[in-house]
Amino acid sequence: MSLESSSSNLSLLVFDTLFSYNICNEIKMGLAIIRMVTPTASKKVGLSKNVNDSYLYPISIAKGKVLNFVVIADNKEKSDLLLDFKFDYTNDESTVDVKSMDFKKDRNVPTFTIKIVDKETRKPLISSLIIKGVKRYEGFFFRTSELIFDAYRCGKLEYSCEHEGYFQNDSIGISLTGQTDKELIIEMDPIRAGKSVQIEELEFVPGTSQIMESSLPKLRRLRDFLVLNSTLNFEIQGHVYEPGNENSLAGQKMSEARAKRVMKYLVDNGIDKNRMTAVGYGNTRPVFVMPRTASEEQANRRVEILIK
Repeated sequence: MSLESSSSNLSLLVFDTLFSYNICNEIKMGLAIIRMVTPTASKKVGLSKNVNDSYLYPISIAKGKVLNFVVIADNKEKSDLLLDFKFDYTNDESTVDVKSMDFKKDRNVPTFTIKIVDKETRKPLISSLIIKGVKRYEGFFFRTSELIFDAYRCGKLEYSCEHEGYFQNDSIGISLTGQTDKELIIEMDPIRAGKSVQIEELEFVPGTSQIMESSLPKLRRLRDFLVLNSTLNFEIQGHVYEPGNENSLAGQKMSEARAKRVMKYLVDNGIDKNRMTAVGYGNTRPVFVMPRTASEEQANRRVEILIK
């Protein structure tokens, strides 16, 4: 689509009516806007596959979808406004809606793009995303599949992404240089019976089943995941590491005790105990059969969640 003025320089905002119950506040927060074209000086703006200072990426919409277009002129004089819309129609049911939030303001600096995709199909996935670590990008982005920023901020980024029917994807220490274009792809793994996920960075006081205070945020994230996916049944699996590929009675009992401790935490925090079982596997299922480093040994000491 394109808009052309005979005299005024133009800017274009496109926003999604999903937020229409409080559209003014949402626009101020930048949540409703899915395209914002603000060229330095141009009498023509729009959306196109040929992106430049006056044109941003096209939008994929489904039948019945309503979008709002706001055109801003730089003066109060009356002028003619020419509108040109072109739709590329497809009846492909596999087409996936893309919800892009474009916060880019300076076309002369590199671009930082975040995309959320289904790990198996590689198609865009509209999810909830929390970004921390670099102030310019920080925030809670509800129902987005793509974020576009100016990339002139350096630092370490961390994010938390979730979507019903998918395992959570959390990461820290994403390095941003601000000197070149950067694209971050967040892969969301669909939940399926038989799949398992390790509770990362879950640590216990050595020789006990007591959960360390520093690990509680990870358990809270697990609880949130189970609340979001309330129909899942699962098995909590405890594993330990013992040198020499042994599986002693003490190690077996410790793995069971740690699995049951995680189960107790979840029950105490509102998860139905009928959805889960706790099992200890001792040292019978190591990630590394012959660990060579302390980190490999630690990987064998773990708690996993198996979807049933």
